[in-house]
Amino acid sequence: MSTSIDTTVFVPSPSRASACLDWLQMLTGAGLILFMWAHMILVASVIIGPGVMNAIAHFFEATYMAQVGGPLIGLVFLLHFVLAARKIPFRAEQQSKIWKHSRMLAHKDTWLWLVQVVTAMIILVMGAIHMWVVLTDLPITAEKSAARIQDGFWMGFYLVLLPLVELHVGVGLYRIAVKWGFVGRADRPKMQRIEYIVTGGFIFIGLMALLRFYFLAI
Repeated sequence: MSTSIDTTVFVPSPSRASACLDWLQMLTGAGLILFMWAHMILVASVIIGPGVMNAIAHFFEATYMAQVGGPLIGLVFLLHFVLAARKIPFRAEQQSKIWKHSRMLAHKDTWLWLVQVVTAMIILVMGAIHMWVVLTDLPITAEKSAARIQDGFWMGFYLVLLPLVELHVGVGLYRIAVKWGFVGRADRPKMQRIEYIVTGGFIFIGLMALLRFYFLAI
């Protein structure tokens, strides 16, 4: 005698609200990626000379882009984290399952997602500290930044924050391109190589800027 079991699996269909939140998460993420690249290039202008950085900083402050844009970026930063946190496992049981499944699947994109989650948690705290310190000590000048970097604590702080931010941004760019169909499966290895080059390039630029601040006479 044979028996059969009739099972029905109910998979909830994605709601319009969920789709909108995913779209907003992508837009805020893309905006923050562009901001971080622009921010890194502007800060790295100190490599050319402190006068160049001071002139750029003065322009942003004279046009109130720093006073208004800084808090706005902070709000976008917080909004992006809240949107992304919808899919982050916070309970120990969930984290254990995610870890086991990731090891079992051995899938690079899954590990990249975990890298984004871990770096996001650290960046949330360290990034907030960085923004508070800078925005409460306007105007921004190369000399002020150099004085802060030449304090041993802040040099160590930025040596940790810099690679975490660039890694998070690089992985974020790759995952946006894959998730939203800009890059097909066959092109993923090429996109990953581009991600590694861009991430490594910005980390190098950031390190050069930190060294320039560290040895700048104040």
